[in-house]
Amino acid sequence: MARKHHYKRRKGNDYEIDVTTFLNLMVVLIPFLLITAVFSRLTIVELDLPSNASGAAPQVESFRVEVIVREPGIEISNGKSIIATVPKKDDEYDLDELSQMMVALKQEYPNIDTASVLMEPFVPYDYLIQVMDVVRTVEVPTGVENEYELYALFSDISVGEAP
Repeated sequence: MARKHHYKRRKGNDYEIDVTTFLNLMVVLIPFLLITAVFSRLTIVELDLPSNASGAAPQVESFRVEVIVREPGIEISNGKSIIATVPKKDDEYDLDELSQMMVALKQEYPNIDTASVLMEPFVPYDYLIQVMDVVRTVEVPTGVENEYELYALFSDISVGEAP
């Protein structure tokens, strides 16, 4: 005895998947992604930790720039004593004054390329980046309206916690 199935197999047209709209999307999307990928760049700044090693002492005592960012303002030190302070202006750090002092230090010590940026624990991270930018480079107007050139000041920067 033949068994009858409880369902009937439907016979009809086979359906095809229309991928033309998907292909049109890919034709537009792939060149767009390739073009925009060229414009994305990564900038990496190599940083060191300040060294206070008690090993071999350096042969020649050299000038060492330390920029200490504290709540009341910024202190500039030579590694032994504070040589200048930049107080806050309107609850913001005076980065223009700091830039002028860094340029003066670079003119006085043109062979020194190292500097340390030391931060107090509760100073916002954004100020670390701003101070590092000021210590590393200075913008000088070129003479053309709204155009500046960057000049390196202290390019080898160490970061750490303020004492």
